[in-house]
Amino acid sequence: MFRGIKSVVSFLTIIPSKNSDLDTVAKNMYLFPIAGAIIGLIIGVAGFGLSSIIQQPLITGLLLTGSLMIITGIHHTDALCDFADGMMVKGTKEKKLQAMRDPAVGSAGVVTIVLYVAGMILAISMMKGFVLLEAIVLSELLAKFSMVLQANRGQSAWQGLSSPFTQSMKDHKKLAVAAGLAIIPTLAFGGTAGIYAVIVSIGMTFLLLSVSNKSFGGVSGDVFGASNELVRLSSLLIFASV
Repeated sequence: MFRGIKSVVSFLTIIPSKNSDLDTVAKNMYLFPIAGAIIGLIIGVAGFGLSSIIQQPLITGLLLTGSLMIITGIHHTDALCDFADGMMVKGTKEKKLQAMRDPAVGSAGVVTIVLYVAGMILAISMMKGFVLLEAIVLSELLAKFSMVLQANRGQSAWQGLSSPFTQSMKDHKKLAVAAGLAIIPTLAFGGTAGIYAVIVSIGMTFLLLSVSNKSFGGVSGDVFGASNELVRLSSLLIFASV
């Protein structure tokens, strides 16, 4: 299990590891929430300190949003951009998939990323201290679980990055472990906001899965990444608002 944790942490962050080949990561995808907890603790502890020192909350939001993107290698943010470009293309599934694979960024991707970053900065700036730390950790748990849930319930749109994950995560025991790692702490420590966050994150995961099945014929690495980002953002907004 320790090797599995190292592999998924390396895959989801810029932290290097010798055990991060794709097959190993895919087999241990159910441990994604643990990687989320590690990411959340790093950024959350930084947020705890910064929110106590910096008087302007928007600056704290900007610094933490940038730090989160850096530690995760901007991989999932880029996936959200590609997902938005694919969704906005009219026509066949092939045209949509081609737009997602296009290295050039379209207007839909640009607008989506701007709104996402603005939302992250605002959500983080509305909290401080231990509340902020807790919200960041729990949001990361739910964001990582959303990808595991999609891999369990979905099929790959094409043979690619997502294929090993959708094949490995059909084991419902692994799904149960991932659910326990993400949902139990959120319900235990998140209070009423945690209940809302769990409901919204699962609902959003299935919504994105349904939209992806209709638009692309299944899920892909970009769909996983987009789900991670949108569930994180929605969870943070709930913790900031409730």
